Amino acid sequence: MRAKDERRLELLSRKLAEAGKLAEAGKCVAREDAVQASEKLYKAAEEAVKELAFRFELSKSKEARRKGRWTATLLFRAVRRLSERVNPEILNWWAQAWFLHVEGFHEARLEIEEVKERVGSVRELVSVVEK
Repeated sequence: MRAKDERRLELLSRKLAEAGKLAEAGKCVAREDAVQASEKLYKAAEEAVKELAFRFELSKSKEARRKGRWTATLLFRAVRRLSERVNPEILNWWAQAWFLHVEGFHEARLEIEEVKERVGSVRELVSVVEK
């Protein structure tokens, strides 16, 4: 594994651990903590998708590299392709992460319990990278 890949995997693991601590501990039930947990879980899922896209050499990763950034459109296209090539559940796991991103982080509408219910989906997505 290349050094860059190792750093990306380390970052991914750290983000998931941070999010898991917030969501799983159950100590913080204030809206701000649900927002933080949502953001960290989504970022872990996003990094997982990017890592898988690079590993499977999807055209979307090449396009993101060329543009110098990932867009939501590229992420969704990569997710669709990964779900076809790697595991059909990736689409569902990503949908849960995206829900956290929009409803939990941007809109701040989720309680910590709703965030906790989605930790497993993000863990599953990340576990594909770890295999």
